[in-house]
Amino acid sequence: MDDDSAAGAPTRPSSADEGFVVPPLVRFSRLVRDALRDAREEIDALNVYPVPDGDTGTNLFLTFQAAHHALKSSLEEQGGEDAATLAPSIAAYSRGLLLGARGNSGVIMSQLVGALFRRIGAAEPGERAAAIFAGGMHDAVEAAYSAVGRPVEGTILSVARAAAEAAEVAVQDPVLRTAGVIEAAVGAAYDALARTPDQLEVLRRAGVVDAGGRGLCLVLEAALAAYTGRKALVSAGDRRTRRTIALPAAELPEGDLTEGGPAYEVMYLLDADDEAIPTLRAALDPLGDSLVVVGGEGLWNVHVHVDDVGAAVEAGIEAGRPHRIRVTHFAEQVEAAAEAANRRRGRAVVVVAVGDGLAALLREAGAVVLEARRDARPSTGELLTAIRETGAGEVVVLPNAHDVVPTAEAAARLALEEDGTRVAVVPTPTQVQGMAALAVHEPGREFEQDLVEMSAAARHARSGAVTVAVRRAMTTAGPCEPGDVLGAVEGDFRVVGRDQVEVGVSVLERLLGGGGELVTLISGIGGEEVAARLASYLEREHPTVDVLVYDGGQDRYPVLIGVE
Repeated sequence: MDDDSAAGAPTRPSSADEGFVVPPLVRFSRLVRDALRDAREEIDALNVYPVPDGDTGTNLFLTFQAAHHALKSSLEEQGGEDAATLAPSIAAYSRGLLLGARGNSGVIMSQLVGALFRRIGAAEPGERAAAIFAGGMHDAVEAAYSAVGRPVEGTILSVARAAAEAAEVAVQDPVLRTAGVIEAAVGAAYDALARTPDQLEVLRRAGVVDAGGRGLCLVLEAALAAYTGRKALVSAGDRRTRRTIALPAAELPEGDLTEGGPAYEVMYLLDADDEAIPTLRAALDPLGDSLVVVGGEGLWNVHVHVDDVGAAVEAGIEAGRPHRIRVTHFAEQVEAAAEAANRRRGRAVVVVAVGDGLAALLREAGAVVLEARRDARPSTGELLTAIRETGAGEVVVLPNAHDVVPTAEAAARLALEEDGTRVAVVPTPTQVQGMAALAVHEPGREFEQDLVEMSAAARHARSGAVTVAVRRAMTTAGPCEPGDVLGAVEGDFRVVGRDQVEVGVSVLERLLGGGGELVTLISGIGGEEVAARLASYLEREHPTVDVLVYDGGQDRYPVLIGVE
C-alpha cells in the first residue's frame, strides 16, 4: 500500500511509508491504552452526559485495555508481531473492543474504531493509504450514528463527524500525505470538542466539554502518533490540542438522578442473527434512552438506560442469547463520583513568559501566564499571587529562566505553608523548555507522574538562541564586539558572527547533532524574516524534521530555538 507525494505541511511520516501493517496497529493499541489510562480521571470529571456518573474515562480505558489484551493474544497465536499479518490482528482487536466495551461511550467507540479498521482490512493492494483512512472515518461515523437509537449533537458523535469531514476534505489535496490527513482529523476533532458546550446545554451549565468526545480526540492523537512512529507528535507539535483540557471538574449531583430519568444502565452481549436486531431496537427504544446496539455477524453489544431491567433483558432473550449481563444503579455510582469530585480541586500551571506572542501562545495552551521583562523578573509576591488566583489545589510553576527558579521555589513554600496549596517548580531554564513541559502536561494524571513527564520533556528539549552583542565581551567562541551576532547553545555563547541567519544555521546544526524530530522557532521583535529563512533551511536540509514557527514578540533575541 503506497503512500503518495510529499507533504505540503511540516508533517512528514517516518514509518508512515510502511502503510497500514501490523507494527503501527500494535503501537496504536499501546499508545491509546496508555493515553486513556493517564487521562482517566480527567475524562471522568468531564462526564455529565447522558448521566453524570463520572465513569466515562474509566470505561474508555477498560474498553481499549480489553482490545489491547485481545491483540496481544492474537499476536502470540500468530507466532509474534514479526510473523503476524494484518487481517487477523485487526479482527482480534475489533472483537476485543466489542467484547470489552463498557458504558455508552465505550460501546460507541468500539463501533467507530471497528468500522475504521474494517475499511483498512478491506483495502485493495496499492490503494492510497490516505484515502483508506478518510473512507474509514466516513464509514465509522455512518456506523456510529446508525447504532445509536437517538443521536444527540454535542457528543462524541459530533466530534467524530467533524473529524471525518476534515479527513475527506484533506484527502482531496494531492500533495498531502496520510499523516497530514490524520492530523487534519485530529485538529477538527479538537475544534468540534471545544464547540460541544454550545451544542448541549448540560455541558454548558457544567462548564465542560463532552467526555466521550475528549476520549475520541485522544484516540485520534494515538492513531497519528502510531502511524508516524513519533510519540506524542500532536501534543508536542500542535499546542491548540491543550486549549480544551484545562477545564474545571464538573459538579456532580449529590443525590438521585433527575426526576423521571432512567435509574439503571443495562449492558449485555447478545448472540443473535443480524435480522433480529431491528426488532430488538424497536423493543428497547421505548423502555428508556441512550440505546446503542453495535456488532455484527452474530455477536452484538447492547447498551441502554432503563427503569425496567427485566424488560430490557427479556427483549434480548426474544432476539437471541444474552450473556455477560451487567446492571448498574446510577444513584450509587453518582454518589461515589460526587465524593471523588469533591476531593479534587483541580490542577493549574503558572508560566513566566517574556514577550506578548509567547504569553498569548502559553495562555492558549491552558497556562496561567505571568508576563515579565528581561530587566524585570517577577517577585516572590507576584508569583504567590498568580498561584493563589488559579484557585487550584495543585499548581506547577514553570519559571523559564535560571534566575527565576529560586523566586518560584520561595513562592511554592509560602503557598504550602499559608494556603495548603501543593506547588511544585519544574526548573525550566528557557522559554522553549517551558513550552515543551507544558505540551505534555496532563491534569488527569497523578501529580507526581505529571511532574515526572513535564520534567523529562523539559530536559529533552535542547535550547538555543540568536542575539546581538551590546558590549565587548569574551565568549566561549572568542571575543565579541558590540553589534556582533551571538549564537547561544544551552545557555552558552558558542558562535560569533555578523549575519543572524548564518549564526542561526550554526546553532541549529549544533543542536541537531544529537538528533531531533521537532524544531520550534520563536521569532522576536524584528526577527520574523530570520525565523522564516531558518525554517526554509530546515525544510531543505533536514526534510525529516518537523518545524513550527511562532511569533513570540520577545526583545533582545531575534530567534529562540528549541529542538525536541
